[in-house]
Amino acid sequence: MKRHHTTALLSLLLCMGTATTPALAAGPATSAISATSASADRADEAVVKAIGRAAHPLRTTEPGGPDGDLRALDRVVGDARVVGIGEATHGSHEFFALKQRVFRHLVRERGFRTYALEAPWSTGLRLNDYVLHGKGDPRRIMREDFQDSYLLWNTREYLSLIQWMRSWNLAHPGDPVRFMGNDVAYAGPDLYDRVLDYVRRAHPAVLPELTALYRDLRPTGPSGPYLRDYLTRPLAERKERAALATRALDLLRKQRPAPGRAAGEAYRWAVRNALAIRQTADQYAFDFTGQDGVTAGMRYRDRVMADNTAWWQENTGGKVLLSAHNGHIGYRSGDPVNYPKTQGAFLRDRLGARYVSVGLTFHHGTFNGVGADDAMLDANVRRFTVAAAPGGNEDTLDRVRHRDYLLDLRTAPAPARDWLRAPRTALDYGTAYPAPQKPVALARTFDALIHLHSVRASDRLPAGEGG
Repeated sequence: MKRHHTTALLSLLLCMGTATTPALAAGPATSAISATSASADRADEAVVKAIGRAAHPLRTTEPGGPDGDLRALDRVVGDARVVGIGEATHGSHEFFALKQRVFRHLVRERGFRTYALEAPWSTGLRLNDYVLHGKGDPRRIMREDFQDSYLLWNTREYLSLIQWMRSWNLAHPGDPVRFMGNDVAYAGPDLYDRVLDYVRRAHPAVLPELTALYRDLRPTGPSGPYLRDYLTRPLAERKERAALATRALDLLRKQRPAPGRAAGEAYRWAVRNALAIRQTADQYAFDFTGQDGVTAGMRYRDRVMADNTAWWQENTGGKVLLSAHNGHIGYRSGDPVNYPKTQGAFLRDRLGARYVSVGLTFHHGTFNGVGADDAMLDANVRRFTVAAAPGGNEDTLDRVRHRDYLLDLRTAPAPARDWLRAPRTALDYGTAYPAPQKPVALARTFDALIHLHSVRASDRLPAGEGG
């Protein structure tokens, strides 16, 4: 398989973004802002005024300080058990910082207890061990696991979130918060160790067979090269790996836990971890050389992310803030050929009104990413500067009198209601730039919207080996 084809497929595993304007030279976006000013007179003033009346201004995107301005978000959240909060890029500081601010508020005021990220299940468990028990070094975990498709999560913003979660748990040992990863592109060696350690303690008779099944599946090197290598393997080999993972899961499911609640809990998590291993193997067992395989593979991924999130919420009992790209947490896909059904749509099917989706937009700014044909390597990451296209969603949203604000799309007044339901171009990027232009109908895609005037690139940490 050619390198650029493999890179494109790996980008699909994380990149939901769609470019709508040419990239500008990295740096201040003031010149890009003036380029869109001529469109202001063409925007519908009635729509702008209606949005302005319904919008709730935000004091800041930064965590800490008073959070009275987030009370409007409480009304949006209502009785939801899972709240998806998107992002229009995977590499901008304000999106990451705002989510931490919102999560802190929801923890204190609304009983939320899990932060779920579009990251590997195994990485989530490693970070959760730190958040709950102080086990491990979050910097090392992020450096080791946030490589390739997940490279852009290795930031000071996410380190700050993890450290705050640990500090909460130290202060509230009887009421902890948790961290989870709901994604499937990587199953780290620690995940295999968890399953095997459980079997060693509870079902030693099947340990040799399970060890043999996992022998060729367990990663032995850095996560970045492992991710890049997997899709270069022949389809028959990838399918055989999926069959091995399925046999391992079936073997574990045939065992029965010892009596008692603790034994049942340990068994349930071991089975779920073995399922996560199979999910990763199944994700790579699609034939990505044709469009049908790409479409089926991406549908599978969003369904699994939704299933993992819902399972976690049901089994921990706490409410979940789900962080992912706008294209994953919303109800409609802007790219139905590649992404036929979104995680948000699967969650709505499963949870009904107990799932709420909040999209994040911005008018101009910078983000970290790689070129469309570049491998996800630290050396290839650079900053792109973009601004809203004339006539696009953000061009009008930014004419509202508030710099940053929250808007409940479900209750937006006329004439904004009809405007918000119509598809228009959007600033919407994933890990790679550029990408094909796709329309977004805001009110058909999200329950609520947070619009930011400007963003800047996130603060990246040193990458790990192979990152």
